[in-house]
Amino acid sequence: MQVIAVASGKGGVGKSLLASNLAIALAENNKDVILADLDLGGSNLHLVIGQKPSSTGLGSFINNPKQKIDDIIQDTDYKNLRFISGEGEVPGAANITAPQKRKLINRMTSLQADYLIMDLGAGSNNTILDFFLLSGCGVIVTTPTLTATLNAYLFIKNVLFRMLYGSFNKKSPALDYLERLRKDGVSLQKVYLSNLVEKLRDLDPAGADLFEEKKQHFQPRLVMNMLDNPDDLQKVDKLIISVRDYLGVNLDFLGVLYRDEFQKKALNSRLPVVKYKPGAVVSQGVYRICDKILEMPIEEEINFSNLDAETSYQTAELEAESDFNDKVLSLEELLHSGALTQGDLIETIRMQQYEINKLKKENRFIKAKLVKASDAGFQV
Repeated sequence: MQVIAVASGKGGVGKSLLASNLAIALAENNKDVILADLDLGGSNLHLVIGQKPSSTGLGSFINNPKQKIDDIIQDTDYKNLRFISGEGEVPGAANITAPQKRKLINRMTSLQADYLIMDLGAGSNNTILDFFLLSGCGVIVTTPTLTATLNAYLFIKNVLFRMLYGSFNKKSPALDYLERLRKDGVSLQKVYLSNLVEKLRDLDPAGADLFEEKKQHFQPRLVMNMLDNPDDLQKVDKLIISVRDYLGVNLDFLGVLYRDEFQKKALNSRLPVVKYKPGAVVSQGVYRICDKILEMPIEEEINFSNLDAETSYQTAELEAESDFNDKVLSLEELLHSGALTQGDLIETIRMQQYEINKLKKENRFIKAKLVKASDAGFQV
């Protein structure tokens, strides 16, 4: 079974559009396909394919030890396509524990199909990164906007650091060194990946070699969505060059999807656009991407991620300011590579600062509610 994870650095870039329509296109080629909604806590993929809501999905599977993975697989109206709902209404579905994640990954990868298409949540938390690392041919969806391409770059960087952490055992001095950098909050963000790996090689040559071997087989794919004109393709080239020069990874370009009003009409009709209008511009783009995936060689079985390595440079303890610093430093890398202008840089920093302020307000609101609930509990 070929596992293809579809991810994005930020929401609203058309990730679910690609995952759902790609799954149907593969099924139309007589491939046995399972489409899984792994946007835990915010699943809505059933709406894109016109599937009726299910009372059981990944949320109930995670929380019910007796539930079998086969029990939550649904048939669809489309030949050769089965569906696993994310069941986002189950409380805590997005915050799964390490044992729950291992169980879910083991069961998902044991399914019988030609292709498993996983629609992941947006962002770069550890669960998303680990699902993306189930294979070396994950697909990253982005758009020509500045923030979307920046987040695509950051997503790949986060994946590599997750892979790096999983290459050293718990007693390795290299892991201790990484933890010291992480706790510093800034040092890990400033260091270039290649320089960091050489430093870690001095501490643990075997772990560094393992990481380099994983990275050699790591072949993420890129899809640029919502293009308005061919000039936007220049941003694809700049992103690929930046990933190659600063992260040492060859980003394979799968194709583009032009902005198409038929997609909105299809969604309102609760039909995938490849079924609503196969001749639409966006449908033809999906079919071209499907053809490329069908031509891809079977990936070698590589353990990209160590699920026991639950420590990460990007954990809940890091505040929004730390993440903001990471983005600013990555912007500097892109600025040097020519992918950004100084005007773009100023615009992005302003936007990121706005997001930081919004997160702070949300955090203060949540903390206030927690304190109030705690006080009420003590009074009882």
